[in-house]
Amino acid sequence: MARQATVARRAEELLDVAVVSTQPVAGGDICTTTRLRLSDGTLAVMKTRPHAPPTFFPTEAAGLRWLAEVDDGVRVPEVLAVEDDCLLLRWVEPGRPHAETATDFGRRLARTHAAGAPAYAGPGGSEESGWIGTLPLPQRTAPTWPEFFAVRRVLPYLKLARDRGAIEPEHARVIEDVVRVLPDRAGPPEPPARLHGDLWSGNVVWSAEGVWMLDPAAHAGHRETDLAMLALFGLPQLEQVLIGYQAEAPLAEGWEDRVGLHQLFPLLVHACMFGGGYGARAAAGVEHLR
Repeated sequence: MARQATVARRAEELLDVAVVSTQPVAGGDICTTTRLRLSDGTLAVMKTRPHAPPTFFPTEAAGLRWLAEVDDGVRVPEVLAVEDDCLLLRWVEPGRPHAETATDFGRRLARTHAAGAPAYAGPGGSEESGWIGTLPLPQRTAPTWPEFFAVRRVLPYLKLARDRGAIEPEHARVIEDVVRVLPDRAGPPEPPARLHGDLWSGNVVWSAEGVWMLDPAAHAGHRETDLAMLALFGLPQLEQVLIGYQAEAPLAEGWEDRVGLHQLFPLLVHACMFGGGYGARAAAGVEHLR
């Protein structure tokens, strides 16, 4: 197997272990991902991105470590090393989805959420901005979840989508109407949950050991947000995941009616990054809440 010299040298500097071979990993449009076989038998993965902002990879590592603190929570890859230019993680061998694994994932996700956080903010109460894809992610705390969701999640990306011509005015008005009544549409108050924050199906890895979560935009928010993101682009065995979750930590009444509300954030991010019909889809999902 070929050995990419530049990647191998950088990994060896950080890990102090020889790299035997490297292999490109398909998928992802933000970072270049390379699987490494180390001389001690470890399989690792290295993520790089040209001209990455200084906080880009350290923020991801901090989020993974924060999620990993939860006993019996969802598994996340071990951070082997991180610098401004790269992130090295222990490799997770992908497998196939199974109903039993999905139910276990739901239970573990409920435990991760229940671990909570001191405030609606970034990992461990941090107010330093994070990243969602290539976009900055505001993390300054707010006293309530509706306020945090409005001013740190929905409105910044609605403005950016408008500035980029990625949402039609009528769709933006629908979202603004919903933001105005958000305290009345958010459901019963809940304490801050420990969230992955970007939990779409592409960041879920099924393996023989169970489900792992990758690439977080970790923060403290509302637990329904992670579940709504799982539903956004079609997670296999989602019904079983929800069965496991509800068995561990039942959701508040009316949660199904709020799925579109919690999908506002990722859909607006997609509108900002990719354009297309994501702005219209965001508005359609909350029309009933105006």
